[in-house]
Formats: sequence, structure tokens, C-alpha cells
Amino acid sequence: MLGELRSLAFVRAVFAEFSATMVFVFFGAGSALSWSTAPLNTLQISLAFGLAIATMVQGVGHISGAHLNPAVTLAFLFGSHISMLRALFYITAQVLGGMAGAAVLYGVTPPSVRGDLAINNLHPEVKSGHAFVLEAILTFQLVLCIYATTDDRRTGCLGSQALAIGFSVTLGHLIGIPFTGTSMNPARSFGPSVVVGKFPHHWWVFWVGPIIGGVVAGQLYDLVLFPRIKKSLERLSVLIGHFPDRDKDEPEPCKKPRPELGLRDMPKFSEKEKI
Repeated sequence: MLGELRSLAFVRAVFAEFSATMVFVFFGAGSALSWSTAPLNTLQISLAFGLAIATMVQGVGHISGAHLNPAVTLAFLFGSHISMLRALFYITAQVLGGMAGAAVLYGVTPPSVRGDLAINNLHPEVKSGHAFVLEAILTFQLVLCIYATTDDRRTGCLGSQALAIGFSVTLGHLIGIPFTGTSMNPARSFGPSVVVGKFPHHWWVFWVGPIIGGVVAGQLYDLVLFPRIKKSLERLSVLIGHFPDRDKDEPEPCKKPRPELGLRDMPKFSEKEKI
């Protein structure tokens, strides 16, 4: 497990998660600030979050897998697609990245516009239990989309994975903004709250809801919808950081897999990359 720490590729992947999450929170939360000259628009905010995630997936997917979300990382951990060490470092990087993105946004925004920096909050008529279910459902569809679009068993011209995931995030925001402001990502909710020093009493909704929804989606896909049979030893090997070689059939000429995102196939570390 500790062998991963000696790899430059691992360090790059963790830094990519930090940087990409910072950019995602900066653009996403920035689109939700209230300017007197530009009234808030649900479609605008939804597209901003979706385009931000699509851009970052395209930009760092081949480096880290572009999780950018603790709920996504935990879904892949429970599915035995990444190691426990990688999950720990990714989540730490994502949370710190969310805080950094919110801090930069706070610094460049006029005091009269900052407000609460677009922190997630419940509509007065929405109960925390209902918000929890909503966040779980929104994140469920996101992780299901990620699992399906990045499945290395699929062949054919499937289109852009980054765009599909971006649309999934946009869809979640179109539905969820009136209810909770839409989290779907604990790092997105936690960062702005830390920077402005405001934590709603129902803060747990934005952690527990997305995580449960994401984990359930991952397990449902791997065990029911498109079963991936793994032996216990193989699962354990992945969790402790020993990635077994995976034999893959050569793709047909018109069925070349797109390299833009590798959530399942984490970068393999060669001896040349050891620190």
C-alpha cells in the first residue's frame, strides 16, 4: 500500500484532484453569487456547474480519474476499484481543494456580493429528511452515469464521457437548486461553509446524502445492472494498493475506447516514476 506514496504518478494524481476541485468550486459557486446587475438564473447556475465538471474531467481524467467528489471516491472504494490509501488522499485533496476554491472566490469578490458564498441551504419548507433523500437520489444518478460511461468493458463510439458526466451534474442542479441549492458533492458544500464560517444545522445532509447515494449506485451497477465478478483476493489486492494486470481484448477499428477518463483504470506506476 505504501508503495503508492513513492510514485510521482500518485503525487500528480492527488495534486490533480486538489487543483481540479478548486477550479470546480470556484466556477460553480461563483456562478451562484447574487449580483444586482445579473439576477440569478437556475439554468445558468446548472450549466456552470456542469460545464465546470466536464472541463475538469477532460483536463485531469487521464491523470487522477477526475473524481473531484468524496462521494464518487467512496463509491469506487466500496466497489474495490481504488485503494484505501488513494481514497484517503483523494478525499483530503478534494476537501482542501474545495476550501481553496472558495477562498479564492471570496478574495476576488466584492464584499457587497459575497453574501454567504453560495453555501448550500434548505428551502424553508423542505425538511432535512426530504433533503437527505433528494441529495442521495441526485448523487445516485451521477455515480451511475460515471460507472456506465467509464466501464472498460464497453466498446463502441460512446461519445464524450466528460460531456455525459457534465450533463448529469447539470441535470442534478436543475432539479435540486430550489430544494437545497444542490450539493451532490460534500467538498463543494464544505469549502464555502468553512470560508464564510457558516454551517447550517442540517450540514450532515450534504455529506451523508451524496455518500450513500453514490455508494448505492456503484454497488447496484457492479452487482446487479452489469455484474463485475471479482474474487475476494482480487478485491483485497486493489484495496491494499496491488493492482492486478487486466487482460483486455484489442478494440475493433471503429471501437477505440476514449482515453479522456480512466476512473476505473488508475495510472500504473513504473519504476521510472518512483521517487
